[in-house]
Amino acid sequence: MKKVCVFCGSSAGKGDAYKTMAENMGEVLTQNNFGLVYGGASIGVMGTMADQVLGAEGEVWGVMPKSLVDWEVAHNGLTHFETVDSMHTRKQKMYEWSDAFVAMPGGFGTLDELCEILTWAQLKYHQKPCFLLNFNGFFDHLVKHFKHINKEGFLSDEHLSLITVVDSFSELENELKKCLA
Repeated sequence: MKKVCVFCGSSAGKGDAYKTMAENMGEVLTQNNFGLVYGGASIGVMGTMADQVLGAEGEVWGVMPKSLVDWEVAHNGLTHFETVDSMHTRKQKMYEWSDAFVAMPGGFGTLDELCEILTWAQLKYHQKPCFLLNFNGFFDHLVKHFKHINKEGFLSDEHLSLITVVDSFSELENELKKCLA
């Protein structure tokens, strides 16, 4: 089974749109028989997405530092859950278990995970596909900033192309099917 690592918020965000987004992501994964790898929380966007996958009898791998197990409310009932000693180890495990990466709306943790996995790709530590789901324009400013970094000479065209920005779940699904076939 191919596994997709999703970086997203342990918060729910404002309004119901982010809950629906998380459910839609879960559907994309299970309908294509992709496993979910994520940060292991039972709350927020993360928890909703995991619940959607589990409810459709999909498989979910979660990983969380011991210091966050109570704070982020570790999800019980995942296919596989691992407690680790640090955020670095968490990201390393998510990387090892995954065949592709998708960033969805979230906060600093989501951005940290996205930027680290892109840096690893830039340094040629991996060649796994990386996607940014620009749900409802959430990442418009970040995408504009990436292009600005490129224009100012701090990011090559080659490295800018390491991330594929998609604006819809159908576009994301098509891209995942192509790269994980």
